[in-house]
This record gives sequence, structure tokens and C-alpha cells, in this order.
Amino acid sequence: MYKRKLFYFGLTTAFFLFLALLSTAISSHLTRENLLQSNIAHSLLVEHEKLSSISYRLFKQLTDEIIFGQNANQAYVRKKQNLIQQSLNQIKKLEIEQRKALGISFTKGSIEDTDELVRMIDEITVEFRAVVSSKNTAPLNQQAKLKRLLEVTIDDQFREAINSAVARQTRVVAAINAKMDMLNTTIFWFAIGLGGLSIPLILYGCYWLFNQLYQPLILIANATNSIAMGHYHKPISVKLDDEFEELATSINQLALRLQQHENNAVQSRKQLELEVKQRTSELTEANLLLTKIDSRRRQFIADVSHELRTPLTIIRGEAQVTLRMKSVSVDDYNQTLNSILGQAISLSRLVDDLLLLTRAEMNQINLEVSPTKIVPLIKTEVTKWQKLNPTRSITYITQSNLNHAVVTIDAQRIQQVLAILFDNAVKYSSSEQPIEISLTITQSLVTVSIEDHGEGISAAEVDNIFERFVRFSKHNEGLGLGLPIAKAIIEAHSGTINVTSTQGQGSVFSISLPAGQP
Repeated sequence: MYKRKLFYFGLTTAFFLFLALLSTAISSHLTRENLLQSNIAHSLLVEHEKLSSISYRLFKQLTDEIIFGQNANQAYVRKKQNLIQQSLNQIKKLEIEQRKALGISFTKGSIEDTDELVRMIDEITVEFRAVVSSKNTAPLNQQAKLKRLLEVTIDDQFREAINSAVARQTRVVAAINAKMDMLNTTIFWFAIGLGGLSIPLILYGCYWLFNQLYQPLILIANATNSIAMGHYHKPISVKLDDEFEELATSINQLALRLQQHENNAVQSRKQLELEVKQRTSELTEANLLLTKIDSRRRQFIADVSHELRTPLTIIRGEAQVTLRMKSVSVDDYNQTLNSILGQAISLSRLVDDLLLLTRAEMNQINLEVSPTKIVPLIKTEVTKWQKLNPTRSITYITQSNLNHAVVTIDAQRIQQVLAILFDNAVKYSSSEQPIEISLTITQSLVTVSIEDHGEGISAAEVDNIFERFVRFSKHNEGLGLGLPIAKAIIEAHSGTINVTSTQGQGSVFSISLPAGQP
């Protein structure tokens, strides 16, 4: 579109330039023609005046021949006659050129009058020769023929003819000059008119073209400033010329992409802030957890030190007492050795528990798994704890169709887990409260639940019950390693262990193991 406007503007300018050049060429041609005609006219005028002057001199010299004799001015006469002939030839030539240039209507009679002058000069010359040849001795003022020649032919007829030719040529010169003046005036006013018409149009065209270019540039500049200030919503909404429309489309697309990038950046920044906040919260929680773990570690070290110190003190005391005795019987030695053995077994059990937890952290618990019927294993453990607590009701509740349920487990480790759970159930409930064991099987899990009706566990303790070194607030027995060991063993079997408890009503511990094939 803008290219078309440029084309129209260039075409209009070229048209006015063509008019100016055409008028200049025409003016130049007409001026050259008029100058040529003016030169011819002036040359003719000069030649007529020259002819008049030479002719009068010739007539004077011929008159002198009459006065002073026939041979008085023969040389001068011949010279003047040659000059007159040359002038006449030149006049004839110029008149022919003038007639060709101006036309017969403008130069009517010029060539004919020249022929008349030639005839008249020849006639006057012949009459002078006749007067000289007559040898008339009468006084000159009495010679009628001479008087008639001088007064009538030369003074009247010739003078009138030559003056008429000069006047006519003078009018031609004046007409040509007037024509040139009129042409110059016409050219001048034509130039004024062309300039008065073309200059405003060209100036208006320049202003219009500049405005057509300036307006899109202003829109583009405003659009870029708008984008720089963060206003991305379609910065160029005005329809522009084809040459600028593609640029405007690119700027609008750029604005949309910048807006998308900024929105993405805002979302990313918010997401990053959220993640940082989450990570900070996690780090804070981790730090609190580490602080708690470190506190428990210190407590554990203190407890372990206490637990180790007690059996070691007993062992050392028993040995020292026995060694200080002057006479020691076999029974004394046996009693001392049994006491030392019992304390050594307790130390060994403690070390084994710590080693098991360490291996669990490193995923290095060695399991000797095999398909095992779960029901006999549970009944064996129930029977054992029933014997240890004869006054307590320990019951096993299950369906008869589950007696052949098989799981792939390390039987000794699962017995260890059941022992830990039975021990906790017995420890944290009174002797008259029952303990119930149930077995349920789904398509993929075998779940064993041990329920007691003791004092229950508080919500705060439930959240940390499977962590190491945690003991219930009202019970300080042990090191708090039983449930973490149970959890480690169950997780090593790819199972889960959970607890639900209502304070004052009891607790239910459930272990879930992947089901095997019957």
C-alpha cells in the first residue's frame, strides 16, 4: 500500500517534471527559431541600409563622371557596382531564408521589391551612362534628362523604393521582436503558472507522504514504549499499510510472547517462592527432627551407658566378691557364674538389637524367607504368652478357612515382632484386661492385629511411637527399641506396621505382609 503511494507520488512529480522539461525544450526551440529569424531580419535590415549607402555613393561617383569626365571614377564605380551586386545577392539569399522561416504571408513583396531595386539601379546606371555618352555641353542645371534622373528617378523613385524596403524590413524586425517578447512573456507566465501549480502540489504530496510514513513510525514507537513499560495487550490495533502491517503483526506477537514469558516468570517465581517456603519448612522440620533425634541420641547414649553400666557393675561386683572370699564353695562359684552369664546374655541382646537397627538403616537385614503358614506361627506365640501370663485372657480370632494361609517370611523374625507386640500389650494393660489377636486376608495382604484394652497412647506419642529410643511417658522400662525393631523387620519383608489407639480404651497394632500362595 505504501509502495503504491510512493509510486503515485513519484508519477505525479515525474509528470510535473516532464511538463517543465517539455516547456523548457519548446521554449528553447522557439527561442532559437526566433533568434534565427531575428538575426536574418537584422541582417536584411543592415544589408538594405548598406545597399542604400553604396547606391548613393555609386550615384555620386556617376555624377562626378558627368562633371569631370568619363574616366574620372571608373575604378571606384566598378568597385561600388561589385559591392552593390554582393549586397543584392546577400539580400536575395536572406530574403529567401526569411520567407522559408516566416512564410510568404509574413514576407509578401520582399523578394519582388528587391528585384525592382535591382532593375531600378540598373536603369539609373544605364541612364547615367547615356548622359555621359551624349556629351551634352549645356550647363548641368539645364540638362533636362540629367535633372529628371537626379530629381525624379533617384531622389523620388529610388529613395522611396529603398526607404520602403528598409521600413518594411524594420517592421519585420519589430514584429519578430514583438513575437519574441510575447513568447518570453508566455514562457514566463507559463513557468509562473506551472510553478504555482506544481510547487503546492509537490509540497502537499511531500507532507502527505511524510505523514503517511510518520504516523506508522509514531505508532510503532509508541508500541515499543508500551511494551517496554509492560503493557503487552495488543500495542498496535490500527490497520497499517501492507509494508508496516507485517512489522506490526510481529510486534504484537512479540508483545504476546513477552506477556507469556512474564506470566511464566511470575508463576515460576511464585512456584519458586512456594518451593523455597516448603523447603524452608522441610528444613525447619528436619532441623527440629535432627534436634529431637540428637536429643534422643544423647538420651540413648545415657540410657545405653546406664544399661551397660548396670550389668557390668554386677559382673564386676560378683567377680570381686567371689575373689575376695577366702573359701569358696562350688555353689558359690556356680551362683556367681550364673549371675555373670545372665548379665552377659542381657548385654548380648542389647548389642544384637542395636546391630539390627543399624543394619536396617543400611538395608542390610539378612532374612531367611520361606513360604510359611501364618496361623500355626500365631497360635504358637499365643500359647507361649498365655503360659507366661496364665491369669490373662489371650484369644485368637480368625476364620477357619484361613488356617492354610501362606506367607513368604523369615519365621524367626516375625516371631520376634509378635513377641515385641505381645510384650507391649501385656506391659501396658492390667492383668484382668484381655488381649485379642485377629487375622484377615485380602487379595494381596495378610494382616495380623493385636488389640489390648489398656490405658492407650496419646496422640503425640502415637506420631513418634516407631522412632528409636521413644518410651511412653509413664513407663521407663527398656530403651525404646522394640517397636523400631519391629518396624524395621516388617519393612524388610516389604510390609507395613500401624497403630490405632484411643487413650483410656486401648491400642491396636497391625502388621500387614504380602500374601503368598496357599
